[in-house]
Amino acid sequence: MTGLPRATWHRVRTDAFGAEPRGARLARIHRSPQFADGAFRNPVPTRRIVYERSPLEVTREQLTAHRARRAPAAAVPLHRLRPAELAQPPASGLRLTWLGHATVLAELDGRRVLFDPVWGERCSPFGWTGPKRLHPAPIPLGELGPVDVVVVSHDHYDHLDMATVRELNATGAVFAVPLGVGAHLEHWGVPAGRIVELDWWESAQVAGLTLTATPARHYCSRGPRTSALFLWASWVVAGPEHRVFHSGDTGYFPGFAEIGRRLGPFDATMMQVGAYSRFWPEVHMTPEEGVRAHLDVSGEVLLPIHWCTFNLAPHPWEEPAERVVAAAQALGATVTVPRPGRPFEPAAPPALKLWWRAAAAVPGGPELLVPEVGPIAATPATPGASAAAEDDGVTV
Repeated sequence: MTGLPRATWHRVRTDAFGAEPRGARLARIHRSPQFADGAFRNPVPTRRIVYERSPLEVTREQLTAHRARRAPAAAVPLHRLRPAELAQPPASGLRLTWLGHATVLAELDGRRVLFDPVWGERCSPFGWTGPKRLHPAPIPLGELGPVDVVVVSHDHYDHLDMATVRELNATGAVFAVPLGVGAHLEHWGVPAGRIVELDWWESAQVAGLTLTATPARHYCSRGPRTSALFLWASWVVAGPEHRVFHSGDTGYFPGFAEIGRRLGPFDATMMQVGAYSRFWPEVHMTPEEGVRAHLDVSGEVLLPIHWCTFNLAPHPWEEPAERVVAAAQALGATVTVPRPGRPFEPAAPPALKLWWRAAAAVPGGPELLVPEVGPIAATPATPGASAAAEDDGVTV
């Protein structure tokens, strides 16, 4: 790398930052009801960091808290996804495959939608530094097969990966993104004609599906300086028979109930439940808030996302899974936590095994909230509806 000409080396270092919106894209941003005083606004007042004492305390906790437990102690028990498992369409018309972090393949009414795809080794603009994967991708991107629509919630590196976008661009997929984010994609070579940019509550028809960008409580930031010109969103994807909700990154806010009233109910929700901290409670949900949001939007089956793959916050690695299952049990919600790479159909959610405990740094103790044997009632799966029924899940 050091032998590259200076101009090429500069491009390698900065391409991942993306590009600023200009021209007609920028004019549309300025017309958005979400844009005021030079920046996009959240649906409710929001702070990125809540300083209880000082900025140094935030840094200290991020570097030291639960340090020995923030990564798995053993290999994460993945399901190695094979193309043959996706060759037959889902019997129910809807199949979800969580591929780690916020990346989910949704096969919905004959179409394939890929949410927040990240196959990169690090969620960083650089290959040599930044949070590194805690487990491999369950399937190489080249084996995934054709995708009709790629949906991106916002421009943070753990949700928008330049190398992944460039590889998906070669497949001819359409990209659906919030306002402004299309500037990054065009900078990386995606044709403008295959980019659909939406404001909150705007919808577009793509490949026979209705895609709607919905509000979220978060922020965008990609380059060395924070830009105010990129919107973040949650997403609703609806087909003729099924509909799903992907939260992206978000703090909890009352607007989930409005999303449910206007666009629900949902056969399944994909809710962010990890990377939370007492220092940023307004931009990431806790597992308990994720379950509450799932119920607010009128979701049927909850798939917890945004945990397991990257070390992004000062909580133990396995804690989001423990807490989300316990909260779902307490609130009467149906949750399934498949191993990364294991497809399932929400119409017959798999009965659950607490697989993450085999890899957790502390496999027992009071912080593991779900009893190995207790009042968790498994819902029998429809025969043949899910290959995961025997070894993956808890349904509560």
